[in-house]
Formats: sequence, structure tokens, C-alpha cells
Amino acid sequence: MSYLMIPPGGHQLPPLPYPYNALEPVIGAETLKIHHDRHHLSYVEGLNKAERKLVEARQQNDFSLIKHWERELAFHGSGHILHSLYWAIMAPPSRGGQPGPHTRGQVAAYFGNFRSFQEQFSAAAADVEGSGWAVLVWNPAWQRLEVLMVEKHQNLTQWGAIPILTVDVWEHAYYLNYQNRRRDYINAWWQLVNWLEVETRLLLAMQGQLPLIPGSYR
Repeated sequence: MSYLMIPPGGHQLPPLPYPYNALEPVIGAETLKIHHDRHHLSYVEGLNKAERKLVEARQQNDFSLIKHWERELAFHGSGHILHSLYWAIMAPPSRGGQPGPHTRGQVAAYFGNFRSFQEQFSAAAADVEGSGWAVLVWNPAWQRLEVLMVEKHQNLTQWGAIPILTVDVWEHAYYLNYQNRRRDYINAWWQLVNWLEVETRLLLAMQGQLPLIPGSYR
């Protein structure tokens, strides 16, 4: 599989792979619309701005603001990637199927059993400080899965790790439906996981690939 390089400042908000009300009652239509159309869009716009400013810096040989724009690049770029995966790995309740054979095998090989993986993942999501994520990644350096607790969008990651399953626990992801009951949101969120998509993304990650748009690799 080959991809065209995205030019600096050329990132676009990916469309949702389902209607706004498709994830109800777990995630309401208003939450999904605000989260995707406003919050995710702001990360795309921030990423594009940072990339364009870095182009200007290179052209003018002026790197006096390098610390600021590199931080913006990491924050907004990571936010765009994680949100794109978040939309992709969800499906309407009861339509996500069961974990595929490669997912089950890799989870058992490292976490011991599926329940242990789910408990660790849920605990990471519940206990991440402030705003953040729990992310299941394929780490090609270790040749295995790992669960990461990601503060903001980019902190506490591992170099080279490819995300395949993400849950957003910034308050805008759940507050309209759950107020401050983050654990209730996390427990309900498992109903939305699209295990066919996770299986596909695990196999792609094992080949070093991370497509952001659902269906672009089929």
C-alpha cells in the first residue's frame, strides 16, 4: 500500500463513518457533532497552521519561535491522529462484532487474557491526569501490544508505537452525556468498539501502516 505525501498545511478533517446519532445512547448526537465538527477541526487547523509557520521559518531562516511551533506541531498533530482513530474504531452499539483472531492472540500473548487487557485499558483511561487518552498500540520495537496512558495528546508515548485502539477522555468527549462520571462513560464505551476495524488496524500496524480514514485501505 502506498500513500501520497500530505503537503505542509494540507490536512483535512476526515468525515465521520456514521451519522451523528449512530452511537446513541452511549454517545449522544450533540456530543458527537460538537466533538467532531468543532474540537477535532480545531486540531486540524492548528496542525496546518504550525506546519505553514515552520515552512515560513525555513524559508526565512528564522527559528526564533521554533519551541512554540514544534510544541503546536506535536499537540495538534497528535490530536488529529488520535481523533481520527477514535472515530474509526467505533460503531453503533452491538454492531462491532467480537475481537478477531489476531487481536485475541496478541492480547493473550502479552496481557495474559482479554479481561486483564480491558481492565488495564479502562484503568489507564480513568486515571490519566487532566485530559488525555488510553491507547492500545502496536510497538514494532517490541513486536507486541502495549497500553499507554497519554496525557494531552502527545505526552507519555513511545517512539514508533502505532495506535490501533483509542478512547478519548477529554471532558468534551462525554460531559453532555455523563457529566463528571468518566468511569461510566468508559464502561459504556466498550459497547461501541468496532473489533473488525481493530483487527484490520492491528494487521496494518504490524506492517508499519497507519491509515487515518476508515475504508481507505480496503
